[in-house]
Amino acid sequence: MSAINFERASFKDFESIAGQDVYQTAREFVEYLDFLRSNGHLNYRIESLSPVGPEMNLILPGDSHPTWCVCLVSNDYLGFSQHPLVKAAVIKGIELFGTGSGASPAIGGHFVYHEQLERKIAGFYKRKDAILYTTGYTANSATLQCFLHKDEHDAQKNDIAILDMNVHASVYEGALTTTVKTFLHNDLNMLEHVLKNAQDKYRTKMVVIDGVYSQDGDIAPIAAIADLTHRYGAYLVVDDAHGIGVVGDTGRGVIELDNAFDQVDIITGTFSKALGNIGGYVIASPEIITYLKYQSKQHLFSTTATPAVMGILKAIDLIDEEPVWRARLWENIAYLKKGLIDLGFDVGTTASAVIPVKVGDIMKTLEAGRLLLKAGVYTNPIMYPAVAKKNARIRMNVMATHTQAHLDKVLAAFSDVNKQLNISKQC
Repeated sequence: MSAINFERASFKDFESIAGQDVYQTAREFVEYLDFLRSNGHLNYRIESLSPVGPEMNLILPGDSHPTWCVCLVSNDYLGFSQHPLVKAAVIKGIELFGTGSGASPAIGGHFVYHEQLERKIAGFYKRKDAILYTTGYTANSATLQCFLHKDEHDAQKNDIAILDMNVHASVYEGALTTTVKTFLHNDLNMLEHVLKNAQDKYRTKMVVIDGVYSQDGDIAPIAAIADLTHRYGAYLVVDDAHGIGVVGDTGRGVIELDNAFDQVDIITGTFSKALGNIGGYVIASPEIITYLKYQSKQHLFSTTATPAVMGILKAIDLIDEEPVWRARLWENIAYLKKGLIDLGFDVGTTASAVIPVKVGDIMKTLEAGRLLLKAGVYTNPIMYPAVAKKNARIRMNVMATHTQAHLDKVLAAFSDVNKQLNISKQC
């Protein structure tokens, strides 16, 4: 009999169980997954038979026949993973260079398409230098681990990461090698307090924030944070993974909103969202980028990205060449957001393509996910530790390729779910 209450549990409870080795913990975790599955609440790792798109053909839990559902779980915000010109560029890359790169960048795996992509993504942000990683997650974790350290025996070797408490998990992992202080989400007063206390105590001080926050969809006041950061001798790192291609007049992310291109010391991001591919990048001064290319272990010892990333070169061009996709995306964001608010749901302060419906109760959130899926609407129930225990929610990602009919189906499903679970603010 498990000592963990499965009805109130989350994945976090199984990270380390007192008195159990890893095999015992794994067995108990499998029992928890079986519990979720038996209640129809395990809507993770659902198999798709179709490409990424506004609708996906899914093998739903407990069903052997595929079902078409409106998809609200994809970060392919502009639909570029399916754009014919992007596909053509990927095919050309494979025809020219094959399916793999064969080595790490320092010993033979650095090709002309890697060089072109580094220059293009840096230029997109009005810079000259960038480094590529195989994932956006690694771009954050590897870079911070390379920069920030802690020495228990020599205080002069201690650095500090000052994190908005809502930053991505990859940032927290990257900060494992150093001293960490957090500040309440977007709280400038608390940030200044932490900066004051750290001002003369640490060698390298880095404030790390997201541009668009992945769970609430809200944005950071970058110019104000940059001013505080530099006032106290720290450097600012901005991960705008969910902003690129989506936010700003020309899709250059949250940094563009404040015209803060020269105020951010280090920009990180991913190609796996609006750019429709895979991989990560870091943009910074020439010295910093050169240092990373020879000192960042995950970059230095990982085989480089495949020639398929040539599709990213075209996707970056399309942000400027076909702004219609960003316009359609924002029309869809406004339509769905207004519809949910009119139904009485709490969508928080989202200002991006990430729209949460905040529920609070974990079991109600899981049940809402089940009912939505049953109605043909594929969403992500999000619970602790991704968000606070009291802030469980259904998270949705809007795409430019959604039609009004798709969004009307979503709104009708939420209305029906609310009648069964009473999850709106009005209930």
